[in-house]
Amino acid sequence: MRTLALDIGNTAVKYGYFEADALVESAAGQTAEQVRAAVQRLRPDHAVLASVAEPTTAWARELKEMIEGEVLEFVPATTPLPLGNAYATPHTLGADRLAAAVGAAWLLPQRPVVIVDVGTAIKCDLVAEGAFQGGSISPGLAMRFRALHAFTGRLPLVKKPADESAKIPLTGTDTQAAIRSGVLNGAVAEVRGMLAEYEARFPGLAVVLAGGDAPFFRTRLKRPIFVVPELVLLGLHRILVHHVST
Repeated sequence: MRTLALDIGNTAVKYGYFEADALVESAAGQTAEQVRAAVQRLRPDHAVLASVAEPTTAWARELKEMIEGEVLEFVPATTPLPLGNAYATPHTLGADRLAAAVGAAWLLPQRPVVIVDVGTAIKCDLVAEGAFQGGSISPGLAMRFRALHAFTGRLPLVKKPADESAKIPLTGTDTQAAIRSGVLNGAVAEVRGMLAEYEARFPGLAVVLAGGDAPFFRTRLKRPIFVVPELVLLGLHRILVHHVST
């Protein structure tokens, strides 16, 4: 089975092309024209799309004109899943969070898993007892930097270093260094603390790291982790496989 998964995020559109369960090709920052060209070139049998931003209706309409098989618009509250969902308000649940949980549960069956998705937001979500249990959402790195600049009168806009492995001094000796320490070291400490709490409650816990800032966090969490950059795409693919096969 050849499938296309389309993830319409807050800041970028990604696609992933799968043959069986293998991710053969993926790309981020895609326009509608680029996605259209990829579909025409790859010719998937089926497609799935999800969005945390704009509605998927227009995207789905165009895909249905190009693909003979199923075009599934993933809706967390109503789409059947290969995973339980214990979230109290599924209609408010982001499609990316639930798709990532499906992907993590498929990769690591029978284990409690925390998905640390570090992108526009930092999300720590738990899969345990055969279901998505929920988790936490806090501002991502870029959002924290922007907020300090936007909501104060004099603090400059600072960015993460281009070198993902650069050491961030704990004690900043100027304003920019102090902001970097607060945002970057603070975010790492936040995630470490979350994981420590989950590990105390769930022995044998696995951790899956995903999202655009995963390279920055990878060497700083100081524990065994699985890094799966395209976890949301994988989860969407598994949701589509479940839909087509049932």
